[in-house]
Amino acid sequence: MLPLPHFFLRRGARCAAFALLFLLGGLAQANVDRIELVNGSVIIGSFHDADNGKVMIDTDFAGMLTIEKSNIVAMDVASKVTLQMKDGAVLKTDNLVVDNRTLSLTTQGRTSYALEELLRINPEPWELGKGYRHTGVASSAFSLQRGNSVLDELDYRVDTRWSGLKDRYTLKLEGEVREANRERNTENWMVTGKYDRFKTGDYYWGVSASAEEDRFADLDLRTTFGPYLGRSLLVGTPFVLELETGLSQVNEDFSAATDRSYVGLTWSVRSESQYFGDASRVYVDHKGVKNLADRNNLILNTTVGLAFPLLGHLQGATEVVLDYNSGAVEGTEELDQTYRFRLGYTW
Repeated sequence: MLPLPHFFLRRGARCAAFALLFLLGGLAQANVDRIELVNGSVIIGSFHDADNGKVMIDTDFAGMLTIEKSNIVAMDVASKVTLQMKDGAVLKTDNLVVDNRTLSLTTQGRTSYALEELLRINPEPWELGKGYRHTGVASSAFSLQRGNSVLDELDYRVDTRWSGLKDRYTLKLEGEVREANRERNTENWMVTGKYDRFKTGDYYWGVSASAEEDRFADLDLRTTFGPYLGRSLLVGTPFVLELETGLSQVNEDFSAATDRSYVGLTWSVRSESQYFGDASRVYVDHKGVKNLADRNNLILNTTVGLAFPLLGHLQGATEVVLDYNSGAVEGTEELDQTYRFRLGYTW
């Protein structure tokens, strides 16, 4: 039997431990973030981010949830957050409370905003005009066939962008190597660099340069360089649509055919859609060059595909590629059609 003092000491230690656990549990519960929806549902979790009209919250029961801002009636974020408003103001607050679609802030100056005035929460540095957001995808497609014939094909592509509030850099490299019965019959590559400068509204201007070689189409080197004007449409929707048109100086060097140089009318269409959900992407990439001195000389490149996530940053894609050249040298086809399944890594 324990002496009386030791008994009270042990009992006091247990009470203190229970009190500490209760206090920690209460603090943890107090730091839980809460979102109330227009249909009366309440979501409890840990606030993650908010951008593009959507709020993300990490929950224990369903993982990361993405909620449309228009569906939110009330919200309580217990942690420190940085708010970027549509009028350009950047505010920091120790606690964010939304009640009846109105923001109440613990900050100096104006302390009340309509929820519609909120652009994003915890913006990245590039979203505040500091530096660039680097995104891209590196992918390849393989084809191996053994039996009556031996076919090997490798297709590769790297497409990356550095995007800021005022401008954007794009770099793209793609190529293809193919062998049939140990004899190489296809070998081509193309590299394209672009610079875009955003202006007022949806318009922008840019400069593009490219170099291309197609060994088995008698093309030693084709280079293009020139300016263009562009416009972004469907801004703020799940769809992306960019149209560009301009002029380029085109130089073509051939192994056997006569070299040529001309000014071409250029255009491009880039479209993306999240029609099948945030994780998947339907895309169209179309480019054209028209020789202004020869109406029969037209080059078209079109890619249509569906990209979808596999695991982590791994991505799969099925696509159709159509390459048309009405000025192709004798002995080569004007239209080349390719169907591919791609495997890539995104960042």
